[in-house]
Amino acid sequence: MSVVLVDAGGTNIGSVRYALQRLGVDASLTSDAAQIRTADKVILPGVGAAGPGMARLRELGLVDVIRGLTQPVLGVCLGMQLLCAHSAEGDTDCLDVIPANVSRFQETPDLCVPHMGWNRLSTVARHPLLDHLEEGDWAYFVHSYAVPMGEYTLASTDYGGGFSAVIAKDNFHGMQFHPERSANVGAKLLKNFLEL
Repeated sequence: MSVVLVDAGGTNIGSVRYALQRLGVDASLTSDAAQIRTADKVILPGVGAAGPGMARLRELGLVDVIRGLTQPVLGVCLGMQLLCAHSAEGDTDCLDVIPANVSRFQETPDLCVPHMGWNRLSTVARHPLLDHLEEGDWAYFVHSYAVPMGEYTLASTDYGGGFSAVIAKDNFHGMQFHPERSANVGAKLLKNFLEL
């Protein structure tokens, strides 16, 4: 099985590669369109901001490449947000393969932004990506922007209200948390993705 990590400038690429290696998969880091198109699985990692992330994909000529993929694709953290239609972060048009608009958490006296640390997952819809996930399992988050709940939501998390922690539409999937930092739960979900 060939797995590629799209080299879109995300700073968590090394830790995602290491998490995959622990599962017995040596993923290639690439920005080569042909290699991405022919891979069995594609992962779009990302840490940073939506505007620079999309600018990098445009600069590499990968926007239409990613939109046209038919194999399983996984966006992680910012990568998940880039799969959506639009992000309020920098008023950025994104890949638009999942019909959602990403918005910033509203900061309150009781709610710090960014949402950072461990939080619980709650299953919303059955999907092979969530196999063996237990209600209330913990995952590790670091983000200031979130995808609202919608028909694409597979699992949610509460932080001043519910938001999408795992999403899917057709062959496109996203995890808002960092599976590579989420211990056994993250490893389990990455394994599920590799088995799709």
